[in-house]
Amino acid sequence: MRLKGKVAIVTGAAQGIGAKTAKVFAEEGAKVVVADYDAEGGKETAEAIKDTGAEAMFVQVDVSSLDAARDMVDETVKEYGRLDILVNNAGVTADTLLTKMTEEQWDKVIDVNLKGVFNCAKPATEQMLDQDSGGVILNASSVVGLYGNVGQTNYAATKFGVIGLTKTWSKELGPKGIRVNAVAPGFVETPMTDAVPDKVLDKMANQTPLKRLGDPEDIAKAYLYLASDEAKYVNGEVLSVDGGLVLS
Repeated sequence: MRLKGKVAIVTGAAQGIGAKTAKVFAEEGAKVVVADYDAEGGKETAEAIKDTGAEAMFVQVDVSSLDAARDMVDETVKEYGRLDILVNNAGVTADTLLTKMTEEQWDKVIDVNLKGVFNCAKPATEQMLDQDSGGVILNASSVVGLYGNVGQTNYAATKFGVIGLTKTWSKELGPKGIRVNAVAPGFVETPMTDAVPDKVLDKMANQTPLKRLGDPEDIAKAYLYLASDEAKYVNGEVLSVDGGLVLS
């Protein structure tokens, strides 16, 4: 088991990539804190993990609040005694063209996708430093954060920003034994794509050299690699998991 004895927080773990990541981490021996604002979905993920015999707990969190993020870390340490891995997966979208985007849409996405990463990483880092045993922080970027995308001004800004945070923190925290990396998924089939018309999904798949959308497990396995000792010399990287989309 690649994460045996580790304690991991996965934000946005009520569904999609976050839920799959939490389950994969648990399968690999981690004690997992399923963190999400969605209490119903988060509890379902945690219960599904516990049904397999692994350890998990649900913590409700609004990542846009630093106080709430601190409480999340405190609850984790109270239950499991430590924190080894943070996966900043929580994210939202509010897509529209620049000329139609409202301040509310801008603020909503910035608060969760960018500020939320800072809010969670700060107390998590403080805990890891107190433990003096290193740690891993993994951030969710996107191919949109590498190349931009029409109608996603706010989302692209956050995902570009996450790369900046990742690069900066890897330099600040690497000397202290904390590795920081990011994953940049391509088009992935999750509950967030359920409302997307089939013809649009087909177009997205056809734009990808592998001619399919990604599966949440594809991203979860990338997080697993980066969280494990197999990636102990990987720091400050942005791993694209997109079926070759950035090449097309």
